[in-house]
Amino acid sequence: MKRFLKYLKPYIKECIFAPLFKMLEASFELLVPLVISDLVDKGIEGNDKSRILFDGGLLLILAIVGLIAAITAQYFSAKAATCFGREVRNDLFDHINNLSFSNIDSIGTSTLITRMTSDVNQMQTGVNMVLRLFLRSPFIVFGAVYMAYRVNKRSLGIFNSTVGVLFVIVFLIILVTMPLLKKAQERLDVVTLRTRENIRGVRVIRAFNRTDEEEEEFGTAVNRLYKMQLLIGRISAFMNPLTFFVINAGIAVVLYSGAINVRDGALDKGDVIALVEYMSMILVELIKLANFIITVSRMFAGAKRVNDVFLTKADMEFPEQNQGLRISEIEFKNVAMRYKDAADDALSGVDFAAKKGEVIGIIGGTGSGKSTLAGLIPRYYDITGGSISINGKPIQSFGKEELRKRVAYVPQKAMLFKGTIADNLRWGKEDADASDIDRALTLSMSKEFVDLKEGKTEYMISESGRNLSGGQRQRLTIARAMIKDSDILILDDSSSALDFATERKLRENISTVKDDKIVFIISQRISSIKNADRILVLDKGMLVGNGDHETLRKNCEVYKEICRFQMNDDEEVAG
Repeated sequence: MKRFLKYLKPYIKECIFAPLFKMLEASFELLVPLVISDLVDKGIEGNDKSRILFDGGLLLILAIVGLIAAITAQYFSAKAATCFGREVRNDLFDHINNLSFSNIDSIGTSTLITRMTSDVNQMQTGVNMVLRLFLRSPFIVFGAVYMAYRVNKRSLGIFNSTVGVLFVIVFLIILVTMPLLKKAQERLDVVTLRTRENIRGVRVIRAFNRTDEEEEEFGTAVNRLYKMQLLIGRISAFMNPLTFFVINAGIAVVLYSGAINVRDGALDKGDVIALVEYMSMILVELIKLANFIITVSRMFAGAKRVNDVFLTKADMEFPEQNQGLRISEIEFKNVAMRYKDAADDALSGVDFAAKKGEVIGIIGGTGSGKSTLAGLIPRYYDITGGSISINGKPIQSFGKEELRKRVAYVPQKAMLFKGTIADNLRWGKEDADASDIDRALTLSMSKEFVDLKEGKTEYMISESGRNLSGGQRQRLTIARAMIKDSDILILDDSSSALDFATERKLRENISTVKDDKIVFIISQRISSIKNADRILVLDKGMLVGNGDHETLRKNCEVYKEICRFQMNDDEEVAG
């Protein structure tokens, strides 16, 4: 938790006042048995009505003041804890956004979700408990022992023995449960992963009639978590009966010795009641302390897991300076790239150059490295060999923001966000006006269906664009890229859901803006890239062809094979 203390510094006032008011409440609570003792011995035994009224009024005042102190302490601790959780989540989210794709792939999306939600919640709850009980519970326990000693010195041995046994029980149970709590959180990661996959892939699961199998696998993951949590619960459940048994045994001893002392005149009846009250206080506080320590154990387990994410350093570094980049040329020289923990290179020996005004087509079989190559242009991944240069300078010399600002990327999977169509398009250009939006919709062939929507550009898109067809989502993601003032436009198989007529019109529209950009079109279709200025043919991560359509048809075997499979005859290809 050491690194997380900085998040509490802005709330130092709350961190001081919360335990301070809790200590004030505890002090009043420790006075209650003494007032009750006086009420019994002098008020009831002495038949002194004024003493009864005085002590009764004093008890009422102590209760009211204690309640006010407790509410005030709860307010400050809750404020500090919730603000702490907010700050940790914000920093964690920022940190995750600065990690590279390789880092995120390595950690896992489901794990990151669990750590940002469940683990931070555990930390927030722990902070709240620490501020309220860290000082209060020990103060009550040792304060009760001291007050019991003040009432009757002979009772000190009974209280010390009882407290000692209780501490041993509590810490033994905590010692056993702490490692189990870590395992429970790891199993929660698995449940989160299964939940995420099933919700996102529900259409595929139903299409392949895998509902029963997925329910069984999800049930297995949930049962493993359930069994671990049940084991932790059963171990923790021993605490209450054991502590109650020890305390009740202590109370029995106090009553027995107190009765003897009362009979011998060494102790008043009210003092016996006070001793029993102090023993009961110890019971309540030790149970609270045990639950507090379990909560704090969970807090530390969650903090360690969150800290592991913070300790994950981005494996890509970007310079801070902004050079006012405008891209006119990009060049790959003998580029190789291997994903983390992969056995083979995803790309190797790739050489080509592209200049503004060119349309570069990229084609190849599944797994040939097309999307990997596209991801190297905005530097989503770092190369492991060779070099990439922009305007003659290494790509590593440009800042992240200035580089990615100049690249408009349309991924394979069309991703839209909940909000209006206009809101989604303004991801490409924040200050886009109606004319900018209209032009982007026209170029992307989206205007024809957007104008039919209720509210047109103000039509509300649901999460991930579920209320749009696949082709509509793809066209809007293209519009989002087209509205961006970029120098490079990458279309990564982004027209796969479009019919041939719409795709042809889209290519024609793209050709009208190519003079201002370097356009990369990645596709499985020959028809999508055959009119490109140059076509790169990839096979098993290697560049096996580089030329226009006609040249590759004659000289590249891989390209010729793709043509034969996709077209009925050479005339269709040429057409």
